[in-house]
Amino acid sequence: MAVTLGSGNYVFEPVDGWAKIPAGWKFMDAPGVCVDSKDNVYVFTRGTHPLVVFDKSGKVVNTWGDDIFTRAHGLTMSPDGKTVWCTDDGDHTVRHCTLDGKVLLTIGTPGKPAPLYSGQPFNRPTKVAFSPTGELYISDGYGNARVHKYTAEGKHLFSWGGPGMGPGEFNVVHDIVTDTEGFVYVADRESHRIQVFDGKGKLQAVWLNVHRPCGLTMDRANKVLYVGELGPVLPANKNGVNIGPRLSVLDLNGNVLARIGEKPVGDGLDQFYAPHATAMDSRGDIYVGEVTWTHLGKPDKEFRCFRKLARKKA
Repeated sequence: MAVTLGSGNYVFEPVDGWAKIPAGWKFMDAPGVCVDSKDNVYVFTRGTHPLVVFDKSGKVVNTWGDDIFTRAHGLTMSPDGKTVWCTDDGDHTVRHCTLDGKVLLTIGTPGKPAPLYSGQPFNRPTKVAFSPTGELYISDGYGNARVHKYTAEGKHLFSWGGPGMGPGEFNVVHDIVTDTEGFVYVADRESHRIQVFDGKGKLQAVWLNVHRPCGLTMDRANKVLYVGELGPVLPANKNGVNIGPRLSVLDLNGNVLARIGEKPVGDGLDQFYAPHATAMDSRGDIYVGEVTWTHLGKPDKEFRCFRKLARKKA
């Protein structure tokens, strides 16, 4: 019997071995994933090749970025599906690239971070999102606690946030998405919450029913948010229940519609290690990139870090 995950209108079947990588290749971690207008899947890795492109059947059709990136993190497809934005937290930059790897624009100075928690762009940025009118929001990140807004041409407009756990503050601002109305959803990872802002950075809502939220994907058509949640890491709670690692489906009021993969960490088809990035294709199938290698302490053996979940139709 096939394994199914989720509940209600959000039931998925894991596609075992979907990503057909050649023998000898390693993903290590898969911290970023996105999908283009043809349902090709782009996976940002910390392994053999930084950027690996799969067709809809899971066959590798291209790789690039070997001489570009320092440490892969976030990956965002442009709204038209024709270019991609790559966030490199190792060299503190965001690069706008063609789908075959030509760099069109670099925001930030490679290898030159802003002072730690200064609020200036960038110190280990994490992800890019787009406003409905084409501006960029950049979450920043591991060495900062800010969201920056830019024009599509790379001009800085303004920023908001600061370190802390108060309303509008961040404790690892890890991922960012927007909805059709222009509201901005921010994964405030180590505060275990998602904060919702308007396009000017004014706080609208705080959701507290997630655990270390990492990867956000907005299904704009159906007005739901997919959230990849890292599991616990403390010895006291690493085997805990109902706190991940998992994928959650929320409506845009923050209500939980489904939880996917509730079991403790593991290699079973119904388990996750460390969900870090999520993406959705035109069929409603979900792709989950995990930072398994890092989460497990960089073991010699490679464990699964990328998978496809096929949406089961009602």
